[in-house]
Amino acid sequence: MTTSVETRPATGMSQKNIILLFIGLMVTMLLASLNQTVLSTALPTIVGELNGVDQMTWVITAYILAMTIVMPVYGRISDLLGRKPVILFAITVFIAGSVVGALAGNIMWLIVARVIQGLGGGGLMILAQAAIADVVSPRDRGRYMGFMGAVFAVASVAGPLLGGWLTEGPGWRWAFWLNVPLGALAIVATIAFMRIPKPQHDERPRLDFEGMALIALATTAIVLIGTWGGSQYDWVSPQIIVLIVAAVVLAVAFVFVEKRAQMPIIPMQLFSRRNFTLTTIAALMVGIAMFGTLGYMPTYIQMVTGVDATVAGLYMTPMMGGLLVTSIISGQIVSRTGRYKVFTLAGAVVIGLGLWLLSSMHPQTPNWQMCVYLGVFGIGIGLIMQILTLIVQNEFPGAFVGTATAANNYFRQVGATLGSAVVGSIFTSRLISLLSDRVPQGDGGGLGGGGEKNLTPSLVNSLPDAIRGPVVESYNDALLPIFLFFVPLAVIALIVMAFVDEKPLSTKVRGEAEVEGLGEGQVLPEPFEISEPATTGETADETAAAPRREKGDPVDA
Repeated sequence: MTTSVETRPATGMSQKNIILLFIGLMVTMLLASLNQTVLSTALPTIVGELNGVDQMTWVITAYILAMTIVMPVYGRISDLLGRKPVILFAITVFIAGSVVGALAGNIMWLIVARVIQGLGGGGLMILAQAAIADVVSPRDRGRYMGFMGAVFAVASVAGPLLGGWLTEGPGWRWAFWLNVPLGALAIVATIAFMRIPKPQHDERPRLDFEGMALIALATTAIVLIGTWGGSQYDWVSPQIIVLIVAAVVLAVAFVFVEKRAQMPIIPMQLFSRRNFTLTTIAALMVGIAMFGTLGYMPTYIQMVTGVDATVAGLYMTPMMGGLLVTSIISGQIVSRTGRYKVFTLAGAVVIGLGLWLLSSMHPQTPNWQMCVYLGVFGIGIGLIMQILTLIVQNEFPGAFVGTATAANNYFRQVGATLGSAVVGSIFTSRLISLLSDRVPQGDGGGLGGGGEKNLTPSLVNSLPDAIRGPVVESYNDALLPIFLFFVPLAVIALIVMAFVDEKPLSTKVRGEAEVEGLGEGQVLPEPFEISEPATTGETADETAAAPRREKGDPVDA
């Protein structure tokens, strides 16, 4: 069976319009990335003002959960209905959530606002990457993906700094109000410069509502396991066990439903492509290591060096700088040479080296040396992160770029959530154990009324040296060895990327695809059994000059 979907490349777009569109898309990515971190330094003030200290975790978790759930949904819907209307919808939802957050009168309304923001933010990053794939060929896309990686690098450090500055200045509500003009700018840029024809279908697309519901429930269970496990509930508590069982059952049900859905949210046949499966595994490993490290290094820096939150953020800038520079440079080189596999291998090695260096630090390590180690880690992330997305997009024709990109990013985001949660759980339990062993019981009052639970950077700095020393040593020994346990994740990423087939990057924007091998009842093309082009009429020279195309490789439009 051969079916075609017409998604012609955005012909007629000038280089100037592509650049202007790209700037608008970077603004949308910046909105989503900043809002994962901008409230981290403002959170104590916010929950204190809104009388919601007991709900503090949900201000962050609600956004991450909603964003993760909708990632694959946005990717698939944009493939079916077109990027432009879907990205405009996502930006509008994000702005609406920002307005609700700015006007929130209590903690519950703030949490609702964060859910609404997440429902929009999950589409911003995915659709920005997919939209560039609609107008720029894989060969030229490297330089654009590099700058997108740089946006994330800036947001990871600028978010906490901006949140702290706004809290101390005009007020934390401006962390929400600023999204309104930025979102409006993104809408204008999208309307003015995104000229991508809608996909043409023989019949009206039927959305996979059952798959959407199952992936939402399964993701919720996974995120709650990572958020609650080891902190609010013990890992072997009935609550966590029930969530684990529910996650497994829901995941199995999701796979079963997707195999039979006419227009699945995450087509299971995606995993029949080796490069997609391998890069998704690597993205999951990188997500766990990256966010597990990022989530707690600022706390470590404050506790061990005695600096405030703003200065701790500045100490993280070498990591941002390494990520930014290598992401841009590697993207430029990939676009110029068409070679990309070496960067993923080098990135995995450097990530492992950075994790090992960070795990070797101690309280007496000079600050400059710590910054160098963070810079090494950032270099590794910059070499691999955006290249993984490029490899995935190069695997599939335009009709499936959004779906494949969203699926890859979904697993990376799940890895990020699990990485942060696992590190937090292990770090907390180790810290409590080490403090109880090292700080004399008679001096417990020096830690504050609540003992180790009330430790803050200012309190640690005010402690007598006899108590401060063991506390700092405990923080060091509780956290840094965990980074050494993450080194095998980098090794796994290195091994799986070694088996990636470095296919030539297409020099065309992929459009119409002739596809075979649909699942029973599926009416959309699945890009896994691509019919071989006819060779009749080709000369020997033309055949020899054509790049090798294996069964299953996408066909350029």
